[in-house]
Amino acid sequence: MIDGPVDWGLAERVAVRAAGREPFSASYLAHSLQADFDEATAQAEELVAEATGLRSLSGPARARVTDRAGWVHANVNSFQRLLRPLTDKLGDRMGQSFASGLTRRFAGAEVGMLLGWMSTRVLGQYDLLVVEDPAEAAPEDQDLVYYVGPNVLALEKRFAFPPKEFRLWLALHEVTHRAQFTGVPWLRQHYLGLVEQTLDSVDPDPKRFFDALTKVLDDLRHGRKPLDDGGLATLLASPAQREVLDKIGGLMSLLEGHGDVTMDRAGADRIPSAHRFARVLRERRANANPAAKLLQRLLGIEAKINQYAQGEAFIEEVERLGGGPDALDPVWRGATWLPTLAEIKQPEEWLDRIRLSDELVG
Repeated sequence: MIDGPVDWGLAERVAVRAAGREPFSASYLAHSLQADFDEATAQAEELVAEATGLRSLSGPARARVTDRAGWVHANVNSFQRLLRPLTDKLGDRMGQSFASGLTRRFAGAEVGMLLGWMSTRVLGQYDLLVVEDPAEAAPEDQDLVYYVGPNVLALEKRFAFPPKEFRLWLALHEVTHRAQFTGVPWLRQHYLGLVEQTLDSVDPDPKRFFDALTKVLDDLRHGRKPLDDGGLATLLASPAQREVLDKIGGLMSLLEGHGDVTMDRAGADRIPSAHRFARVLRERRANANPAAKLLQRLLGIEAKINQYAQGEAFIEEVERLGGGPDALDPVWRGATWLPTLAEIKQPEEWLDRIRLSDELVG
């Protein structure tokens, strides 16, 4: 692990410990998962292409079934690469003092606790980072669709889900995200550029963090909900950063909503239990314990969950007002045509902007 403001080795060790061991990790049922998800992922790729017209330019999708520790390891590596502009800046400011060593370990423990908790909840994930340097990540470890096997088996057992249906249902959502990022040539770099822009502009000043916490507590005392729009990251952001975060929020709402809509449509004839799967997972999120709910709000995960519903409603309204599924096609033209966060909430404004643009071009 590289030096810097986060002890990534400690983060991984803490995360693996915090993740615990799901009993299904040792189940004989686990042996069927890789073959099933290989099949489901390939099938999902064809169904998504038929439903959306998006085909990956990076070759066939590859499934990797992992346990919680494997998911943690993959995400520690991704976090390191993605956060490097910020961690390099923080590392330069911290220097090599004894206090900085303590801070590194504290940050590693905090990141580890976060990843450990997340590893108990996640079912599938598409890793969109692609690294050119093989010293950092070998090609076979990139552009993967991950499935956390023990978590999948636990849900199937607890709720008596039909395994083949549930696994295809999960694959449809994750493969849709891969189709978005590898089937639309400009999208991956646009998204990563927004993230990099946000990280580059971060002011590593602890005072801003404590001021944000003070504001959270004050708002809560007065009955307001300061975390609803995106967690602490949004509260810490400057006006310029908020503008970028709004772009990221609008994009993610679109992509998550598109993932849900595609999952429903592509699997309509093959997954009779789809509505039940969706209902159970919604209830699972709603019934999280109070500590977990607070963590979700602090991290902006609750806002991300809301993006699913907002994005889906945006797409449905665009198609209704625009005369069908083709009305959404302009979003794939380029970054200029993406909806803003405000337009996600007011789809008619996006449609008006697109019509005006097309009239000017025409």
